[in-house]
Amino acid sequence: MNKPIPLVAGMLLAALSCFAQVKKTTASKAEANSLLWKITRQDLKQPSFLLGTIHLICPEDFLWTAAMEESFHQCREVCFELDMDDPATLMAVAAGMTNPDGKTLKEYFTAEQYLKIESFIRDSMGMSVGMFQNMRPASLQGLFASKALPCAEPLSYEAKLTEQAADAHMEVTGLETAAEQLALFYNMPEDTVVATLLKMATDFSEEQAKFDTLVMAYKNQDLSGIQKIIRASETSKGELEEFLDERNKKWIERMEERMEQRPVFFAVGAGHLPGIYGIITLLRKKGYTVQAVR
Repeated sequence: MNKPIPLVAGMLLAALSCFAQVKKTTASKAEANSLLWKITRQDLKQPSFLLGTIHLICPEDFLWTAAMEESFHQCREVCFELDMDDPATLMAVAAGMTNPDGKTLKEYFTAEQYLKIESFIRDSMGMSVGMFQNMRPASLQGLFASKALPCAEPLSYEAKLTEQAADAHMEVTGLETAAEQLALFYNMPEDTVVATLLKMATDFSEEQAKFDTLVMAYKNQDLSGIQKIIRASETSKGELEEFLDERNKKWIERMEERMEQRPVFFAVGAGHLPGIYGIITLLRKKGYTVQAVR
């Protein structure tokens, strides 16, 4: 499989996470110390599992415990937010990052703003802004977010687990289509996107510090800590509901359909797990027992 395309999909997922970083709820004590959850119910022949991920992370920070490995191999299917094993899905994501109406990247910014973006891409990324003229501004969010990592070649949980699934002859599926996820990504107000990019380009050290703190909480399997970092963002209530709550509600039915057929290892962004509209609570409301696994 072509490695850059899964990485592009990982950047899209990372960008969605950045724009959805507010959650005005608290995690229970039990939810504060595990990224891996076992899902059972009387009518299920075998348990399924739920793992909270970070979409892009440095190799030395990649967290994969013995419990995660064991749970993974108890399942027959791996299900991500997107189907990372479908070439059509990955190509659709890559194509969706370009601007179909011919509007160039430069046209979204004032002359002064564009100089800031151009300087950041040149000085911090070693690239020419000309490479991105056909891209939508929101596409740059994923690229900028990936540069917050202090390593040259970040790992994607989705790409890594897809490789393991292939070795284990496990089916790979997704909870959303590329069109559904791209619609979320590109329906964001242009002024919000522009403001976010400018903030990152102006003070990227702040972005890096936030990410370092997030990775520390993630490695500690601290959903409560992840919640505190997430809710410090400025995302509006409406955007929050669209990026997290509404997607979680939609996913539950799709998760149920998959679990009825076979044991599934679900791997989605950790921000989707906790809270009153988080996957853990929503599954429990449907009668499932959802238990932390360490």
